[in-house]
Amino acid sequence: MKDIKTDTKKTVRRNPNRKIAPKAPKFNFMWFYAVVILALLVGTIFMSQPTSKEIDQQRFLSQMLKNHDVDHLQAYKSGDLVYVEVFLKDGSKNKTEYADSKVKTGLNVPPADGSPQYYFSAGSFDSLQAAINLVTKDFPEGAPPLKFVNHESIWSNWLVQLVVCGALLAVFWIFIMRRMSGGAGGGPGGQIFNIGKSKATLFDKEAQVTVTFNDVAGLEEAKYEVMEIVDFLKNPKKYTNLGGKIPKGALLVGSPGTGKTLLAKAVAGEAHVPFFSLSGSDFVEMFVGVGASRVRDLFRQAKDKAPCIIFIDEIDAIGRARGKNNMIGGNDERENTLNQLLVEMDGFGTDSGIIILAATNRPDVLDSALLRPGRFDRQISIDKPDLNGREQIFKVHLGPVKTAADVDAKKLSAQTPGFAGAEIANVCNEAALIAARKDKEAVDMQDFQDAIDRVIGGLEKKNTLITPEEKRVVAYHEAGHAIAGWFLEHTDPLVKVSIVPRGVAALGYAQYLPNERFLVAKEELMDDMILSMGGRVAEDIVFGKITTGALSDLERITRLAYGMVKIYGMNDKIGNLSFYDPQGENQFSKPYSDTTAELIDSEVRKLVELVYAKTKDLINLHRDGLELVATKLLEKEVLFQSDLEDLLGKRPFEGRTAYDKFVNGEPVVVAEVTSDTNAIPDSLLDPSKDNMAGDIV
Repeated sequence: MKDIKTDTKKTVRRNPNRKIAPKAPKFNFMWFYAVVILALLVGTIFMSQPTSKEIDQQRFLSQMLKNHDVDHLQAYKSGDLVYVEVFLKDGSKNKTEYADSKVKTGLNVPPADGSPQYYFSAGSFDSLQAAINLVTKDFPEGAPPLKFVNHESIWSNWLVQLVVCGALLAVFWIFIMRRMSGGAGGGPGGQIFNIGKSKATLFDKEAQVTVTFNDVAGLEEAKYEVMEIVDFLKNPKKYTNLGGKIPKGALLVGSPGTGKTLLAKAVAGEAHVPFFSLSGSDFVEMFVGVGASRVRDLFRQAKDKAPCIIFIDEIDAIGRARGKNNMIGGNDERENTLNQLLVEMDGFGTDSGIIILAATNRPDVLDSALLRPGRFDRQISIDKPDLNGREQIFKVHLGPVKTAADVDAKKLSAQTPGFAGAEIANVCNEAALIAARKDKEAVDMQDFQDAIDRVIGGLEKKNTLITPEEKRVVAYHEAGHAIAGWFLEHTDPLVKVSIVPRGVAALGYAQYLPNERFLVAKEELMDDMILSMGGRVAEDIVFGKITTGALSDLERITRLAYGMVKIYGMNDKIGNLSFYDPQGENQFSKPYSDTTAELIDSEVRKLVELVYAKTKDLINLHRDGLELVATKLLEKEVLFQSDLEDLLGKRPFEGRTAYDKFVNGEPVVVAEVTSDTNAIPDSLLDPSKDNMAGDIV
């Protein structure tokens, strides 16, 4: 539908698809100022150059005066000395001994006619006159005329230089004042007097955003919420007629890379209203009061453009809770900015048509006053996409990529659990680069497998120098992981085990395909710890010594053990207590006694010892399989699930994973989390990080 713009004279129909011709660049007066300054500088240089060459008095008396070459003299006094300008006769100017008078000092330009050729200094006028009379006493024509004058040329030269310097200062001052007042050459907020102006980027009809909701995949619930906000702005009477009020703000909450900013861009592209975009750090400045001033200026501009949308990305930069962890002598500028933001969000009317969108990945640190209804009426959670969401995201990013026939977005989505949208985009880009590096005409499935490995584990390092003994230790370490995972019921199915160095210092890794789960049982956590302990136990059993290769495994085991004892109440002695501290409020003081702290540490140590004992029993029970897997790893370096089935037989636990069901087109049931049930935190168990057991040495 074409937009119709009506004025008092006629109706103009505007095609939104018509390209607007770029405006001709305006003349920049800075070039004019630069030319003027350059001309003044060159003029000053010319004026400041001496018009004659300095000599000593002896050369004047013994050469010029004695040889009858002097036409006349002109003397003037400067300070305690007398300066004498020497004018040569016309016939004497071309003599070779006076060739040095034809070049001015500093410039290769001869002196102008009528100017002196030389000058020298004397002690006094009387002594100079006596010396001249002594040399010329036998001259028939007598001594050359000597005239004493007040040398106005010197004073005029200083006066000219003073005028030029004053002009330069005036031009410089005009330039600075224009910059400070927001004139030519200065953008908004870039001048001294505009430091309190808002730095928000305005997107309107002339600078329209091209991103739409069709470019956002895998965020169906979040899209529905923000689409309703867009509908509020387009059809406000639809809601206000029933007594409803347009929400003032919506907070987009999600992990990094999940698409919060992309969703905000889609809102800007769909709403067709002015859209102010800025970051929370744009309010922060070293000057006191600047942040609050920018907040006021932002809302003033928004009121002039209403209805409109204000988007503040990374709002936690200014929205952190007030009065917490304040250091002595700290600056209150951030809190003043937050106070002003709270006032402005309450200040405009409910029917003004201004909606605030904000995004953060740290909602736990935001001030409670900022989150209350009336400011941010809605909190839209943008989680990492599930199987179906990842498939949609892959289809979006596979669009511009030339793919082979074997590339299946469904299989790729099943092999990337825990991946956010940014990571999926990185996988598609890396796959295209890998295929181009191999001079392929299309990107095939193997390129995507290599890209997934690279995103998870890092760059493959084929040239890493490793001794045969170290390689053997790494092989048994990874074989220990493979054996533990193969014969445990609640562990995730193994995809690949490799001893090819990858990443910063990973000499080997085992990749698993975890089920996407929100609730984890105690038995599952125990099996996860036994799986992580498999490499360390294998080293101990085979070599009778342990290495530093289990660093990442021990970190994961420690995190899980403390989570079971301290957070999830899975310990009999601690009981059903949780000391979870998501906001970091207990950094300097613990909410339990020292006795309880000792008990927690003791129970965690006992739990890890129990895990070690169970892992050792499991590895000893399948020692033959450990030797087979390690030997095959040393031979092939990379083993897949089919290779382990050939070596160890079918896995005893035939439970089908979400991957198998999804790839075969069967419905996948996702666990529902009720309002009084908390899913396992990402900090404790993140499938995107734990589906590869990288061994750091």
